[in-house]
Amino acid sequence: MRTYLWRGPHRINVFSAVRTYASTGQQAHARAKIARIDSSRPFAPALIDTFQRRHDYLRISLTERCNLRCFYCMPEEGIELSPQGKLLTNSEILRLASLFVKSGVTKIRLTGGEPTIRKGIDEIIGGLDSLRPLGLKSIAMTSNGIALPRKLPALLQNGLTHLNLSLDTLDPFKFEFMTRRRGHEAVLKSLYAALASPQLVSVKLNVVVIQGLNDAEVVDFVELTKENDLSVRFIEFMPFTGNSWDKKKMVPSDELLSRIRQHYSIVERTADEVNDTARSWQVPGYKGTFGFISSMSDHFCSSCNRLRITADGQIKVCLFDAKEVSLRDEMRQGATDDDLLKIVGRAVTGKEEKHAHMEDIDVVTNRPMILIGAGYSRSPRRSSTRYLQTRSYSTHARLTHLDETGRASMVDVSPKDETHRTATASGRIFIPAVAYQVITDTYPSSSSSGEMNKAVDKARRKGDALTVAQLAAIMGSKRTSDLIPLCHPLALSHVQVHLTPEAPSDPETRHSIVCTATVSCQGKTGVEMEALTAVSVGLLTVWDMLKAVAGKEMVIGEIMVTEKSGGRSGDFTRQS
Repeated sequence: MRTYLWRGPHRINVFSAVRTYASTGQQAHARAKIARIDSSRPFAPALIDTFQRRHDYLRISLTERCNLRCFYCMPEEGIELSPQGKLLTNSEILRLASLFVKSGVTKIRLTGGEPTIRKGIDEIIGGLDSLRPLGLKSIAMTSNGIALPRKLPALLQNGLTHLNLSLDTLDPFKFEFMTRRRGHEAVLKSLYAALASPQLVSVKLNVVVIQGLNDAEVVDFVELTKENDLSVRFIEFMPFTGNSWDKKKMVPSDELLSRIRQHYSIVERTADEVNDTARSWQVPGYKGTFGFISSMSDHFCSSCNRLRITADGQIKVCLFDAKEVSLRDEMRQGATDDDLLKIVGRAVTGKEEKHAHMEDIDVVTNRPMILIGAGYSRSPRRSSTRYLQTRSYSTHARLTHLDETGRASMVDVSPKDETHRTATASGRIFIPAVAYQVITDTYPSSSSSGEMNKAVDKARRKGDALTVAQLAAIMGSKRTSDLIPLCHPLALSHVQVHLTPEAPSDPETRHSIVCTATVSCQGKTGVEMEALTAVSVGLLTVWDMLKAVAGKEMVIGEIMVTEKSGGRSGDFTRQS
C-alpha cells in the first residue's frame, strides 16, 4: 500500500524507498487488474475517447427537483423545470442503462436533483440490479438524505450497494442557512442508518467547503471517521450557472490538508481506487478515511471515466462542458440501440482532454448544478443525430419591470415608435364527457329528472356557455391593465376570440375546449398580455358555466402565446 507519513508539517523521508516499492507494486497490481477486466469482457469503442480514456462509469439524473435549495447548486431565483413529458421514463432509463452496461459500463450512480423524490426509484434500482449478469458491478446513489430514512430499506433490498450523502455542516443552524431549508436531523439519521447497513459496500459523506462559512469544521468532519467506517470527501467549491462562484470562496485542497496536518501529528496517504476522483488520507487508528476532490486546483481529467445522462435525456461527457446531445429525442424517434451507441460515440469522441481553468469555465451556457445531476431557456432542438446541441442556461437576464434597486417599476415606452402589433394566445380546459355534452347538444324543451340531470339543467339555465365565455374573454382583454398592475393601458383596435369543443381522438385523451384569442392595436408596446388575459378569462368563464356538472374534474392549462408580430423584438411563431 502506498503510504505517506507526516509528523507536523514535514514528511518523513526515511520511508522513501518503501514508498517507491509500494507505488511500483500498486501500479503493477492495477495494470494486471485492468488487463484481466479487459480480457474477460468486450469494451465498446464508442465509450473510448480520442485520449484513450475508457468510460465505464455512468451517472444518471432521475429528476431535476430537489427538497433543498443549496446556494452552490441551485440559483437563488430558482430554475425552470422541464415538463414531465420531457423527462426520461423508467423504461427509457433502464434501456439506456442496459445499453451502456452491454458496452462496458460497470458502475452506475443515480443522482438528481434529489433522486429519492423520484417516483418508482426502487423499481429503477431493481431494474439495474437485473443487469449484473451483463457486467454491472456497482449501483450507487448520491442523496441529500432528507427523505432517505424511510426509503433506504427498500432501496437496499432492490440492489443499492454504494451511497454518498451530502452534508456540508454539522451545525443545524448553518445547515438551514446553506440549504434554505430545515432537515439537518434527518440527514444525520440517514447517515447512521447507512453506516448500520451491511448491504452497503461503502458510505461516503460529501462536503462542499466554502471559505468563511464551513471551512472551520474540517477537523470535526475528520473526527467522524474515528469510530465509523466512513469516507469523508471535501469538495472544492465549483462554478456553475447561477451559484455566484468566486475564487475567494474556494479553499484549495492542499490548504485543507495543511490545516488537518496541524491538528493531527500523523496522517497517512491511502491507496486510491483506479479512476477515483478523491485523494484519500487516514488518521492512524481511525476506522474511516478522508479525501479531497480537487476539481478546481488539481483536476483529474486524465483519468476521467465518467459520462452523465441528465433527467431530460441529454448526455454530457464533461461536467463543465455545455455541449449536450439528446438521447431521449432519438429514442422517441425510433432509434435502435446501435443508432444510440453511434450517437454516444460521437459525443465521447468530442470530449476535451481537460476542462477549462477554474476562472474560464462556462457558467453562461452550461446548466446549473442541479440540472446536471444536475433556469434555462428552451428552444426547439433539431435532431441530434449529427450535431451536439448547445443550450443556454443564463440566469443573468434583467427583469424589465424592476428598477436598479429591485423595486417594481413600469417600463417607459415613450421613446418607442407606434407600430401595428398583433398577438395570438391559446389555452385549453379539459372537461368530462357530461360537460362536453352540455356544451354541444341542442337544449331540450323539457326539464330532465335525476340528480345529474338537475345539475345539467342548472348549467344550461346560465345560457350558451361558449357565447358567454367569448364575451367575457373580449371584455377581459380590454381590462388587462386593470388586472395586471404594470401593464400599459392600450387602445385595442380588434379582439377576436374562438372557443372550440374538441372530442378525444383516442382513449388516452380527454374532452376539452380550446380558446384562441387574437388581439391587435396600433401602439408602442405589445399586446401579448391582452391576448393571454382574454384566453384566461374565457377559460375561467367556461369553468364557472360548467361547475355544476364538472367542478371537480375540469383542468385549465396549456395557456401560451402562439404568435406575435410588430415591435423591436421581431415576429414570433411558436413551433407546434
